[in-house]
Amino acid sequence: MDLSTNYLTLPLKNPLIAGASPLGARLDSALRLEEAGVAAITLHSLFEEQIELERNAQWHQIAAFEESFGEALNFLPRREEFDLTPHQYLDHLSCLAEALEIPVIASLNGTTLGGWVEYASLLEDAGADALELNYYDLPTNPLISGHEVELTALEILNAIRKTVTIPISIKLSPFFIALPHFARRLVDFGVNGIVLFNRFYQPEIVLDDLEVRPQLHLSDPGELNLRLRWLAILSPQIRTSFAITGGVHTAEDVLKSVMVGASAVQMVSALLKNGPAQVSQVLAGVEEWLRDHQYDSLQQLRGCLNLATTPDPSGYERANYMRILQSWKT
Repeated sequence: MDLSTNYLTLPLKNPLIAGASPLGARLDSALRLEEAGVAAITLHSLFEEQIELERNAQWHQIAAFEESFGEALNFLPRREEFDLTPHQYLDHLSCLAEALEIPVIASLNGTTLGGWVEYASLLEDAGADALELNYYDLPTNPLISGHEVELTALEILNAIRKTVTIPISIKLSPFFIALPHFARRLVDFGVNGIVLFNRFYQPEIVLDDLEVRPQLHLSDPGELNLRLRWLAILSPQIRTSFAITGGVHTAEDVLKSVMVGASAVQMVSALLKNGPAQVSQVLAGVEEWLRDHQYDSLQQLRGCLNLATTPDPSGYERANYMRILQSWKT
């Protein structure tokens, strides 16, 4: 069965990518993922804050005064809480690029130009096959408009596009006002792929302690529907590679993603829960479904249920919202 696909101009043996997680931070676990059958690995992000702090040599100053007032105890992660320093990240990337036969996608996370441009070039030199820009922005200032947020993302993309020759993808949140228009502008500015969607981890309010604490919840399959709907809308209208991340756990999830137009899917939570063996199980399930439904390749399935090809486009549009509201019976 032919499961091959093309993502970010990279030929992949199948659509399953190990998304950014601790599994990519170690060579041994990365090798196990490759052996299990993943077609590529996306590394965990190198954060803008890491780059800036190292550039300004502020680690020492922060550590020296971090106990002097309460807020300093947690306003930034300690250096040791980051998996790798920027230079260690580059060394690790170089090691993976040399040891693995599958593509390695580096990741940068931030919201301003900062050290992104410099490190994008360093990541390319270290052997990255592609670069994912994890644009994680949560505007809290009421004076900043949605248009300004989009312009910042386009400015970052434009600067990096002029610096590197490797393919670039950008991971977005679902909260842009006019997502199809913004996606089209990203393609105009040279992006090679769009990843849907970034997961905004919600803090927990602890009543008795009057604290706001960060919390981490792994994804569940229920998160996939939001991504499927938007990819079905975007894929027939925007000429670029699309990947889905968030909620992909089973072979059925992979098949649904391809049906609405995905070139690749990123799996993280299922791998953290079940280990690399989950990859083999999912790929076997995809092959079995294709054989049972008389497909010769995964490519034949791609886009068969997007907005342009589905027999009922209203299922993705406003009409579906009205229909669902009227369906509830007491």
